[in-house]
Amino acid sequence: MGGLRKLAASFVVPGPCGVAIRDRLGHLTARDERVLRAVGAHQGALASRDLKARCADGLEHSADTWASRKRELTGLSSSRIAGAITKATHDQWALARRCQAAHIQNLEAGIRTLRHRLSLPLGEQGTKRAAGGYRSQGEWFRKSRRLAALEDRHAAAVADWQAGRVRVVRGGKRLLNTRHHLAEAELSEERWRERWEAGRWFLAADGESGKRFGNETIRVTPNGEVSIKLPAPLAHLANARHGRYTLASTVAFAHRGVEWADRIAANRAVAYRIHLDVERGRWYLTASWQRPVVQTIALEAARARGMIGVDTNADHFAAYRLDRHGNPVGDPHRFDYDLSGTADHRDAQIRHALTRLINWAKQVGVAAIGIEDLDFTTETTREKHGRRKRFRQLISGIPTGKLKARLVSMATEHGLSIVAVDPAYTSLWGTQHWQKPLATPHRTLSRHDAAGIAIARRALGHPIRRRTAPPPHDRSDRAGHRTVQAAPGNRGREGTRPPATDRPPGGPSPNGTRKREPSASNTVRDAPSTQQWVQDSLTRTG
Repeated sequence: MGGLRKLAASFVVPGPCGVAIRDRLGHLTARDERVLRAVGAHQGALASRDLKARCADGLEHSADTWASRKRELTGLSSSRIAGAITKATHDQWALARRCQAAHIQNLEAGIRTLRHRLSLPLGEQGTKRAAGGYRSQGEWFRKSRRLAALEDRHAAAVADWQAGRVRVVRGGKRLLNTRHHLAEAELSEERWRERWEAGRWFLAADGESGKRFGNETIRVTPNGEVSIKLPAPLAHLANARHGRYTLASTVAFAHRGVEWADRIAANRAVAYRIHLDVERGRWYLTASWQRPVVQTIALEAARARGMIGVDTNADHFAAYRLDRHGNPVGDPHRFDYDLSGTADHRDAQIRHALTRLINWAKQVGVAAIGIEDLDFTTETTREKHGRRKRFRQLISGIPTGKLKARLVSMATEHGLSIVAVDPAYTSLWGTQHWQKPLATPHRTLSRHDAAGIAIARRALGHPIRRRTAPPPHDRSDRAGHRTVQAAPGNRGREGTRPPATDRPPGGPSPNGTRKREPSASNTVRDAPSTQQWVQDSLTRTG
């Protein structure tokens, strides 16, 4: 096994710890929209100011500076709104720090690859594990300049990380850059301005357990009535008591509506967010709350009823069902999806494919689904794959993060567990050991189907290969038994035959079947010797 990396142990993925549901705010009046826009713009300006202050603090942030910022915002809004804004600011700053660390790791991976390839002679062939040398002197020179550029970027990123500097754009960096490419985006300046302003609004409130209906700032009653606590400068817009504004629209959550109603009836915390979809011109209300951490089942319990192995590809899931002994059952299944088009279309395709996969898993009666713990962070660099742009785009297009999050949450709702396995060598060994043996004249097994078998066997705790080679000398046990064979309790599958001493000669075997007596051999070599050979004396005559 020299040269192969150590495989990580399989584990059961923990379930989701939060829930979010959404409904449309329909039939809003013109006054309702004006109030929502005014509140969103006012609180959005406060959020931008607070984020600027937090970024300026950097690593010098403390509880005192947090309290000071909250006091400043309270006078311009309310204590609850100020708390929601400062909490959102800290979450955004922490996310920027994590993205900065990931960017540094990506730069380091590119630098290592460039240094390795530049150290090789020109034209040297690469391997599956590492790229080879560059093809010409000109390419070598261009890559040396790129190495210098990456080293400069890495030094600047590390300096920002050590100083605690982050760069955050409220509303999104992509939308900000779109302002300079309106023609390519087919947007007018007015239309872009609407998206930009809507993206920078702040219309959200954290829930509070013990308060009426679980939220004092944005309150939703059991009959769907929505009211908002207005900030102090906009209190004159109120149409209800205590500085509140009640919308003309009502909401009715079709999905998880009963669970939501139970929470607000018990005055348990529920967070709300109101946002505008500029393209559709529709307002939406999103409700979210935390769940107790779901206790995952033991790995052995997940393996008890077999496993479905899923190989993730750019356009489909290749799934194969295995029993608890690691034997393939039935035919492979393929669940297609199309990741082209808009983000909403890609998300819908993923959800539809996962729904069909989960329904099949429930139908066959397994308790868990095995999937690779994929992470293509180091696989998408241009330094590793060079001119293979289509391959880089293919890997980058697989939504590994969103896929894992959706699969875990959807499977948990149906009582299924997700077992994550190390993705190393699953396609290679699955093709080597399973593709040809399972292929028939009426069934063509792809390498993705074979990879699904390898994933399921690894999730079940079995080796990927079907069976090890017999002892090298002969069929006796001088060199030891096979290293992969059935346990003593599974004699019906791969157990040895019962010894001949367990039954009388010619009598029935222990399982009730007749055993034919051994017939006489037809070869001289195997016949028993019944004649004594004597050498005659030789007579010499002279």
